[in-house]
Amino acid sequence: MKDVLDKLDTRRANARLGGGMRRIEAQHARGKLTARERIELLLDKGSFEEFDMFVEHRSTEFGADKTKIPGDGVVTGWGTVNGRTVFVFAKDFTVFGGSLSETHAQKINKIQDMAVKARAPIIGLYDAGGARIQEGVAALAGYSYVFRRNVLASGVIPQISVIMGPCAGGDVYSPALTDFIFMVKDTSYMFVTGPDVVKTVTNEVVTAEELGGASVHATRSSIADGAYDNDVETLLQMRRLIDFLPSNNTDGVPEWPSFDDIERIEPSLDTLVPENPNKPYDIKELILKVIDEGDFFEISETFARNIVTGFGRIAGRTVGFVANQPMVLAGVLDGDASRKAARFVRFCDAFNIPIVTFVDVPGFLPGTAQEYGGLIKHGAKLLFAYSQCTVPLVTVITRKAYGGAFDVMASKEIGADINYAWPTAQIAVMGAKGAVEIIFRADIGDADKIAARTREYESRFLSPFIAAERGYIDDVIMPHSTRKRLARALGMLRDKHVEIPAKKHDNLPL
Repeated sequence: MKDVLDKLDTRRANARLGGGMRRIEAQHARGKLTARERIELLLDKGSFEEFDMFVEHRSTEFGADKTKIPGDGVVTGWGTVNGRTVFVFAKDFTVFGGSLSETHAQKINKIQDMAVKARAPIIGLYDAGGARIQEGVAALAGYSYVFRRNVLASGVIPQISVIMGPCAGGDVYSPALTDFIFMVKDTSYMFVTGPDVVKTVTNEVVTAEELGGASVHATRSSIADGAYDNDVETLLQMRRLIDFLPSNNTDGVPEWPSFDDIERIEPSLDTLVPENPNKPYDIKELILKVIDEGDFFEISETFARNIVTGFGRIAGRTVGFVANQPMVLAGVLDGDASRKAARFVRFCDAFNIPIVTFVDVPGFLPGTAQEYGGLIKHGAKLLFAYSQCTVPLVTVITRKAYGGAFDVMASKEIGADINYAWPTAQIAVMGAKGAVEIIFRADIGDADKIAARTREYESRFLSPFIAAERGYIDDVIMPHSTRKRLARALGMLRDKHVEIPAKKHDNLPL
């Protein structure tokens, strides 16, 4: 019996070495951890249960049968993050460059199926060179099996992709189908076709970093929801994110102990909005002061910075936040901001995460670039996302809420449950100057008349009380009591239930 146990230990030890010490050292020399080291950091210590450690490929083409390594380039299994079950697969770059084969795909498929059955999140750690060329169509079919499972799991369990090295060709589409993508700065990149192919086809000379690095995808393309400095920070941030997310679409949000009093008053919020309506302020200050212990996980921080999205907690329960950012483009809605917010709102609604919306929006960004870029449809995405929501929706208008942007930003009329306004709120079709120049066009040459008309318009329309008088706003609240009012509103809406008409699926304005 001892001989058998010794053989098992030896086989396990060989499998854990992956491609061998030389390749592990090469991985470390690039500033990257190995697949197993990453899993060890991501999951609670000692919680990882590995599957298919001894699986090997079955290919015989081009001499592939002469090289077989246990695990076949991907490590799969499950463990816990702060005690909650999470499934994981990690591409092992030390084994065939992490390339996907038929058996490699089958290992991922098994974990995907188990995650859906167990109704637990799944995290994929990517560091691979694409499909294994020697396997041809079998590898391509493997991708398709993975993609289909991504789609079937969408809206059922959270799916997170972490790009920690190369991710090219067919490998990019599985992350693109998941809920969140995060990257590591300087060591990870994503693209459908690499720099060599680009040069051959279009004659463009571009580096991997310029073509698909973290800086590109986190700030320009919006492919990545965040980028971190190294493997360790990235994995620790993923542990943080998991703590905010429900395990599935029926469990409800996780509830963590909080030492932050829900009745807490924040006097500094009374002076947050400047007296000058054109002067910016940081909306993140408001978010940080109303959530539990200032713990905010921002999503897509460096893309479309004129709108802020992310997760916080109120009374120990996860809440999604959407907020116009006056510090960037005056908080105006453009195509990018609309897409970013719509995607986030739909995720929250799919997983029953309540949404709080802070509104300070002067309207939609004008110009040919926006109109040619499809602003109408992008704005409609956000309108559609909010209108479709069945989760608790609480809206707070802090300052400007002008024109169609007022409607789109979770107005009561498109489905918000409770709409509050601060005394500084200005709710109107447009700002005073533009409105007066249209209504009193005949008086434009008379500065005194225009000034008087502007003051009249401001006192009459740029006030939350007109909307409150008609029931479009539920209450005008003191800024310092915002946290307390939000906590009470969300508590009251905790068991909200909405009946929606039967349908196969909607037709989102993509």
